[in-house]
Amino acid sequence: QVQLVESGGGLVQTGGSLRLSCAASGRTFGNYNMAWFRQTPGKEREWVAVISWDGSSTDYADSVRGRFTISRDNTKSTLFLQLSSLKPEDTAVYFCASGNYFSQLVADFDSWGQGTQVTVSS
Repeated sequence: QVQLVESGGGLVQTGGSLRLSCAASGRTFGNYNMAWFRQTPGKEREWVAVISWDGSSTDYADSVRGRFTISRDNTKSTLFLQLSSLKPEDTAVYFCASGNYFSQLVADFDSWGQGTQVTVSS
C-alpha cells in the first residue's frame, strides 16, 4: 500500500486553471502507474487521466483531453494534474490513485488519496 495525499484544489472561475498535486509515500512511487479520478455527489467515480510508471504513456477521458495534463516526478514521488480551460462541469472531488495497471478502471487501483475539491464557478 501507498499513502497518497492530494492538494491544490479550490474555487476558480470558468476558463481558469488549477494544478493538483498528489504526494506519495510508503512504497516505491516509480514502480506504479498513477491516475486521477473525479466524483460528484450521487455519481460514480469517473476516470480522468492515467500515466504509466515512467511517464512515457498517458491517456485522457474525452471530456478533458486537450484541457488537462497529467505528469509525474518520480524523484519527488509526486503526481500532478494541470487543469486548464475549466468548465462548471469539471466541479468534483478529484482523487489520485496508484496501481499495477495502465487502466481506466477503479478496480485496477489499490491505493487512493482522500480527494481534493475543485469548484468551477460560472
